[in-house]
Amino acid sequence: MGITASRDSGQPRYLQIAEDLAQQIRAGVLAPGQKVPSESELMARYSVSQGTARKAVAELRPTGLIDTHHGKGSFVKSQPPVRRKSSDRFRRSHRRAGKAAYIAETEQAGKTPGVAVLYVGPIEAPGDIAERLDVPAGSKVLARRRLYFSNGTPTEEATSYLPWDIAESIPELSQENPGGGGIYARLEENGHVLKEFTETVRARLATKQETGALSLSPGAPVFHLTRSAETEAGRVVEVCDTIMAADQFVLDYRIPAGD
Repeated sequence: MGITASRDSGQPRYLQIAEDLAQQIRAGVLAPGQKVPSESELMARYSVSQGTARKAVAELRPTGLIDTHHGKGSFVKSQPPVRRKSSDRFRRSHRRAGKAAYIAETEQAGKTPGVAVLYVGPIEAPGDIAERLDVPAGSKVLARRRLYFSNGTPTEEATSYLPWDIAESIPELSQENPGGGGIYARLEENGHVLKEFTETVRARLATKQETGALSLSPGAPVFHLTRSAETEAGRVVEVCDTIMAADQFVLDYRIPAGD
């Protein structure tokens, strides 16, 4: 199996190899979940040095076509990204059906969702979170930290912060499983009717901790999304700080074209 670009195309050799591998992945020659040829295999197949083979694989990583696991090698990604529609994921109909937003959107994508609760309990509010909740920095708040999975693959890590007076008044919020529809259902059942959500999204490279938690390749990009949930009374009752594997999601927003 040879490279599609000619040696005299003017393109560096490692880019030719990376392009050929990408074409094989897109054509299904290298199937989802299949191991990408090792450096030694690439050296033999393309008659190149180890350095060139290594650079070819490194060139593939930012494309989102492969996952690299230390000590195991690189593998073709096994699943397409979930389309995360802001206009749909927080619909009350999902909560009435007993489904939290992540569960609903993952199932709609034809995948099996999963969640691991990492921590539920009181903490001192970090400065940026306190500002969004409109409480003094260091105030006691309830934190709910979770790791979410899609078809067994970790895709995002999220921490919800809720004002302590609200957390105290709704015992279910401090339980690992707050019940069908998640914490938003419990909030609304107790009179905190949600009016709107405000999200701030930025892209950056994953930290070492995030790389480990989400099983990412070194240098992989993530979305850092911070969301505020505001009630009809004008109070922010939850701030959710989320790290998302960028290759696992497409962020889909609907924006009205008003005056």
